[in-house]
This record gives sequence, structure tokens and C-alpha cells, in this order.
Amino acid sequence: MIRKLFLPALIVIAALVILGKLFYLQILDDSYIKKSENNAIKIVYDYPERGYIYDRNNKLLVANQPSYDIMVVPRDLKNIDTLEFCKLLAISKEDYIKKIEKAKVYSPRLPSVFLPQLNKAEYAAFQEKIRKFEGFYIQKRSLRDYQVNVGANVFGYITQVNENIITKNPYYKSGDLIGMQGVEQTYEEILRGIKGVKYRQRDRFNKDIGSYKEGIYDTIAVQGSDITLTLDIELQKYGEELMKNKRGGIVALEPATGEILALVTAPSYDPAMLVGRERSKNYTKLYYDTIAKPLYDRGLLAEYPPGSPFKILTGLIGLQEGVINQNSTFYCGHGFYYGRGAFMKCHDNGPIQLHRAIYKSCNTYFANTFKLIIDKYGPKKGVNTWSDHLKSFGLGNFMGYDLPPGRKGHIPNSEYYDRWYPNGGWRSTTIISNSIGQGEVLMTPIQLANMMAAVANRGHYYTPHMIKKIKDHTIDTKFTTKHQTTIDKQHFEPMIAGLKDVYNIGTAAGAKTPGIEIAGKTGTAENFMKIGGKRVQLTDHSVFVAFAPADNPKIALAVFVENGYWGTRYGAPIATLMIEKYIRKDTIYRQDLENRILNATLEQEYAKPYSGQPFTINR
Repeated sequence: MIRKLFLPALIVIAALVILGKLFYLQILDDSYIKKSENNAIKIVYDYPERGYIYDRNNKLLVANQPSYDIMVVPRDLKNIDTLEFCKLLAISKEDYIKKIEKAKVYSPRLPSVFLPQLNKAEYAAFQEKIRKFEGFYIQKRSLRDYQVNVGANVFGYITQVNENIITKNPYYKSGDLIGMQGVEQTYEEILRGIKGVKYRQRDRFNKDIGSYKEGIYDTIAVQGSDITLTLDIELQKYGEELMKNKRGGIVALEPATGEILALVTAPSYDPAMLVGRERSKNYTKLYYDTIAKPLYDRGLLAEYPPGSPFKILTGLIGLQEGVINQNSTFYCGHGFYYGRGAFMKCHDNGPIQLHRAIYKSCNTYFANTFKLIIDKYGPKKGVNTWSDHLKSFGLGNFMGYDLPPGRKGHIPNSEYYDRWYPNGGWRSTTIISNSIGQGEVLMTPIQLANMMAAVANRGHYYTPHMIKKIKDHTIDTKFTTKHQTTIDKQHFEPMIAGLKDVYNIGTAAGAKTPGIEIAGKTGTAENFMKIGGKRVQLTDHSVFVAFAPADNPKIALAVFVENGYWGTRYGAPIATLMIEKYIRKDTIYRQDLENRILNATLEQEYAKPYSGQPFTINR
């Protein structure tokens, strides 16, 4: 009986499935009707305003301004007076032909941008005669309107999507705008909003006769969400002023949260340069400036030998590994002898303990400490132990911040040295330069700043980030997650005591400011590059790291000035002034430092042959 019913039942079920599918396609789903009627339907997009951008003090940084694109549907072009058209828009006939051909390649029947970003006057002149140019219409958009002339590397810029982006993301169509670099790229989906779509029906004479199916498929544009950055725009502006006629970076963080207070790269540019019809020309000019590299964010991308600030980490690891304590003493005879007569110079002399070694920046002390760390376990395990401690500070890896560009820096391990010395034979003295931040160690300025935030916090840090608040959204929890270093809390106090005295009686005493106790460390990073196959030493980089107030830190920062001679010449004064600006707001006590730095230039240094390189890979 069951076998007799099986076949009829199968036929009935199959028939019901087919009928159901037909009902859905013909009655419920109009997508195929829309496609079949596509020739009679014009799709019009309604572009929303991008979200506004504010700084941490709710100061408006980036708003919007109206813009108008001339769109073209190549298939609809009829009887165009190209001479009148070109004269009206101040373009050549050759440009006209080239743009039309490009539009045809994209699609003969879909709209694409013919001429972007007309201003109000150009729009009014064209709108008056648009009826004469069938196949063209005007699409209203909004462009960025910058309320400040700084922070270009933070904001990024807006540009038209290319074919690669359109292929990867179906949301975008030809002529759409997208955020590139900075927060515009990171928070593109939040800032851009959602564009609306309207379907307009046309008759056989190609005239608009109203909404398709009374607008049941139309959608409304949704404005982008506003975002608030952690940036202090006044501090950012001041940092860019201090770095005028210099190259390098300043990164300032709030230690308690990891919020980025300032992210300065020098040289930079006015963000308004990349808005409007001059955007392409200006971008090309900036891009091909291969000497100053204004589009290159040195705060995030430049990998430098950190120099003497790295001694902070050497000392902390030595304390953690128990190879030194506060009273450990090494004799310094103006340097450290190692290997076969090799000598590391030092400016100090006599018996040196940890406290003095920090504020006097004694190379000998930290070379001995590094040697003891490595020799405690033997070369391979010793280097790996040292490397693991460093990586707990976020070094040698991407930081995970919410800005697109970034570099890992370099923290070597035993595998690295085994590749360099395949026959073995390397030991602590072979790699002793790492002890003072030279050798194979590389760090970016944001890594240096984060290192100081971890020291200021006595052993922990938060991932640096630029976002503070997003309207109607929550912040990624990775920015509120505490990262613990491998150094016990008690070891930070003797280190911080020495860092305080860097300003009191040490290498940065000349940059001290009354009323603010600063913990800091000067650095003079050697600068080498290969020229004609030879390793040539160029003018040193000026480095400084600090946090303040020392016992209740509100700001931690790193300053890096390329070819800036020694740390006290540029790094320390700039750090002091940035700290004063943030803590005291409008009052700068050290006006002598301010005047000197604002009027100083290193352009003559960068004009020297092979000088002024944007970064140095010193491996």
C-alpha cells in the first residue's frame, strides 16, 4: 500500500513546490520585473551627509559642505553641442571624449561621474542650461569642510572609489566617495551613513513620469553617525607648530586610558588641500614629494633605533630577572670594553649605581646589565627571555590601534641571530648594542609613547586609540582591556625615581619647568645608512620620552626629531612644552624654550647629501 502511494505523493509534493516558487516569483518578488523593465527605470541615489568629527573637548573638527557632480549615462546622450558644453565647464574637447569613453567602459546604461565636485557658481551656470544636454544630470553630494588646518594624518581624506573597491564591495557604485587613511578609513561604515535609492519611471520618450510602483522600492538616506576623537586639537596644533621646519613625530597618550592626545607627523599638510576639484592635483604633488614625504605618517610608520630611552627597559628587565638591584654597581671608565678590543663610549666615569645610571644615561651600566641578562640563561634562551619581556610592552608587533597604517618595529630573538650567524658563535657581547637601543632594535614613536605609558602606570597599558565616542554605537572593548607587562610593579619605582632626576640633575635639567614634576629620558639615536655599499653615519636623531606629573600621570609622550643631533637639543624642550601646553593649557612658563624651538629649523641639515631620510632601518 505504501509503495502504491509513494509515487503519487512525490508528484504532488513536487508540483506544490513548483507552484509555490512560481507564486513567489510572479506575485511576491518583483526583482525580475524590475530587471525586465530596467530600460524604463532610472535609479537615483540620495547621498547622506557624513558624520561630523569632534575632538575630546567637543570642538568641531570636520563638518560638510555641499558639492555637485555632473553625472552621465552614455546611452542617453543625444545631439550634444560639445563646443558649448566644454566652454561652459572650462574643459577641452579631448577631455570630454576621454571622460565619455571612460563612462562607456564602466557601463553605457548606468550613471557615472563625468565631472566631480562643482562649486555653487559652476553648478548654477550648468543647471541653467542642463536641458540642452540630454544624458547629463547633476548629483548633489557633500564634501568635507575642515574647521582646522592641522591633523591631516589623523583625519585621512575622501576620494572616489576605484574599480577594485567596487568589485570587492557592492555597496559602492562608480563615482561614490570613500574614506581613505586616518579615522575616515577606519570608521568609514559609521561615518558614511546609508545612501537612499529612488526608482524613477520613464516613458518611451525617456521622460520622467514618476516613481516606479508608487515608490515601494525607494529607501531613505540615513545620515552618518558623528564621532568624538580622543584628540586634543589644541595640543595637536601646538605640536605641529613646534615641529615646523623639522622632520619626525610626536605621540602623546593618556596613560590611564590609552587615548591618543596628539599624533603629530612632520612635515604635514592642510587637510583642505584634498577637498574639491584641486584634490587630485594636490594629492599628486604631495605623493611625489619623495624628500619630505608629507603623506608619510612618521608617528606610526617610521621605525627608528630608539637610543637611550631603551635603557629604561634594559634596567627593568635586569631588575625582574634579578641580575641587578638598586645597589648594583659597575665601574665606568668613560666606556665599556667588550669583544676583541671593542669599546662602547660613555660620558660618565667612576662607580655607577642604577639611579645615577638612569639620570646620567650611562652606557656602561646598561651594557653590563644586558650582558648579565643574556648570560644568565646562555645566548639563545637569554635572548628569547629578553625578547619576551620586551614584547609584553607591545613591542615588535602591531599595536592594534584604530588607524590604518602601522609598522611592527623589530625585537630580535634567537632565530633571528641564528639566521645572521648560521655557523653560530654569537653571544651577549656580539649583540651588546641592543642594550642602549641601537643594534637590531627598532621602534615606532607610538611604541615609544606606549612604553612610557606602561612605565607611568607601573606595569600595564591600554591599546592606544583615537576613538572616544560614537553616536548610537559602542566602543570596541579591546580599547578598555588592560595589558599587563611581565615586570613586577615594585621594580618601576626605582626606575621612575631615576627618570625624575633626569630633569632635576640629569641630562634634561636645562628643560625643567617649575611646578610640574616630569619623569623623562633623553636619547641620541645613531643614524646609519648604506651609501654605495658602505655603512655611513649621518647626523644623529634627537629622541625624548616622558610622562607627567610623575606621581599622577596625565600625559605620556615620545618625541623624535630626525637628524636633530642629541636628545637635549630638540627632544627634551619639545616634550616639556607639550606637557606644559596640556597641563597648563594657555600658560607656558618656559617661553625661552618655546621661542627657540618655534624659530629653529633643520632644513639646512636635510639639504645635505643623503640627509633627512624619512626613516632609518638599522639592522
